[in-house]
Amino acid sequence: MNDSEFFIDYNNVNISYNDIDILRNVDFKLAKGEIVYLIGRVGCGKSTLLKSFYAEAQITDGNARVLDYDLKVIKEKQIPYLRRKLGIVFQDFKLLTDRSVNANLEFVLRATDMTDKSAIEHRIQEVLDFVGMSNKGYKMPHELSGGEQQRVVMARAMLNSPQLLLADEPTGNLDSHTGLEIMQLIQKVLQSGTSVVMATHNMRWITMFPGRVIHCVDGKLSEIPSSQLQNLTLDDFYKLYDY
Repeated sequence: MNDSEFFIDYNNVNISYNDIDILRNVDFKLAKGEIVYLIGRVGCGKSTLLKSFYAEAQITDGNARVLDYDLKVIKEKQIPYLRRKLGIVFQDFKLLTDRSVNANLEFVLRATDMTDKSAIEHRIQEVLDFVGMSNKGYKMPHELSGGEQQRVVMARAMLNSPQLLLADEPTGNLDSHTGLEIMQLIQKVLQSGTSVVMATHNMRWITMFPGRVIHCVDGKLSEIPSSQLQNLTLDDFYKLYDY
């Protein structure tokens, strides 16, 4: 595969956040339609890596490209255009609590300069249908279960048909059944051609929905060969990878 075919291409990258060095010597590539899981203890740098992809964490050294944007020299005015090509799913939802589901989604579309009312309504209905929430647009966030709120977050992330979905512990606050439903939605996203990078502590998802696995420890990343993951028990996994 040529370098230009990678959605993310990091070579020997150092990353800082709030002027604190977090990750160093990062080599990371992501191709179209791939899912990559980031694993590691809380505070190891998984979230910082995700933040670097949308230019919230700083690239201080190395070569870093995301969707043809050079993050080492990206201009402030270019960052919103990069972010429009990304979908971001947070563990704690980050929905606007003072407005309905439809109004939350409309807010995002208008922020990306969509003004046609019928086009906005059509796109909102499309993404709500995609996540199985077609009849919940009038609801306020507090009227929804945690799983329903995360579905709305998934819908919000898909509004601009992103090439890349970044998910930071998207099932962390959900029970196992609801978490499985969210993972099945992420599989639908993959099938649409969108690539996914997902931080998780849940080995179950890695077993059920295989992908590349990157271990983050001591400020560095290392890819775990799939052969090492086969036939591991959950306890063995946690012991081996320092959870």
